[in-house]
Amino acid sequence: MSSPRTFAFTVHPRARLSEDMARVWAPLGHVPERVYATALRRLPVPPISMAAIHIGGSQVGHVVLVPFGARHLLAEPGAGRDRVHRAVDKARGLGCSTVGLGALTATVTGGGVSLRARTDIGVTNGNAFTAAIVDDQARMLLDHVGQLGSAHVAVVGATGSVGSAVTRLLARDRAAGRLTLVARSAGRLDALAAEVGRQVPAVAATSIEAVADADLVILLTASADALLAPQHLRGGAVVLDATQPRNTSPDLVTVRPDVLVVDGGVVAIPSLRLVGGNIGLPDGHAYACFAETALLALSGHDGHFSIGVPSLELVDHTRALAAEQSHLGFQAAAPTSFGRPVDLATRTLAVA
Repeated sequence: MSSPRTFAFTVHPRARLSEDMARVWAPLGHVPERVYATALRRLPVPPISMAAIHIGGSQVGHVVLVPFGARHLLAEPGAGRDRVHRAVDKARGLGCSTVGLGALTATVTGGGVSLRARTDIGVTNGNAFTAAIVDDQARMLLDHVGQLGSAHVAVVGATGSVGSAVTRLLARDRAAGRLTLVARSAGRLDALAAEVGRQVPAVAATSIEAVADADLVILLTASADALLAPQHLRGGAVVLDATQPRNTSPDLVTVRPDVLVVDGGVVAIPSLRLVGGNIGLPDGHAYACFAETALLALSGHDGHFSIGVPSLELVDHTRALAAEQSHLGFQAAAPTSFGRPVDLATRTLAVA
């Protein structure tokens, strides 16, 4: 194994800009939302090193904030891409050898494709380990209810980078009895359904309504066209939501108390601490895309890793890296729903 490296992980403000900017410096939370909405879009605000990353008691990297909100990144992907490229420059300036692309910073760079020509820093979109963790969580949920290998599983965002890998994993190991694959691109969707249909029965659909009789819905797209609503789900359904920004609301379980929503793609790294800011998770927890970047740095990886759609070989490789670093954790976190611990046996949340 090569010597450990340092890494950076890029993030951006999500739905409420003032709330997320307060993670950088508490007084920023008092700035009106409308001021941020205008200022972050129009002013050349530089990327910000918002937190130092510590694992195992040592500093191993930095969280770099891209000062562009989620709505801005979706509405102005070209400008957003430029902001992400500047954040990667910042990461290199901090001495990092690898940078991971968090949330929509991966989306606007085509899963890192627009950064492929860089030779001064390795890039990963984190989607290989994300697919591994979501697959692990899906199997855990299905096994808990005695449906591993027999359940009807719907994957929303099936043709995306994570979605296609998760779909192939479920089919390869026959973890589902049948699959409903939902995405907007009919051509790619039909091809994926035909591919995995050789292993498990699979159908393709371009409407979210197709998940109506699924036992487990795996949500892997933040598209505004795929908002999961109470009427879309059958009685007793389980939703594994691995979107960031997420595509479910706490109101869903209020209106449909029979439905269980589980937070997807969260990894336990007990010694993880962010000093100077946070990314919306408690100490000891990280998103799987973050964890993939950490695994690469800790293992001494050089160069790019997961760019675009990850192959199953890359997914399996991240599992091997996680096994090597198992003394630090790097396992799927205990199940939570909107951040609150959930008892799968009773399908109840911990009291707030």
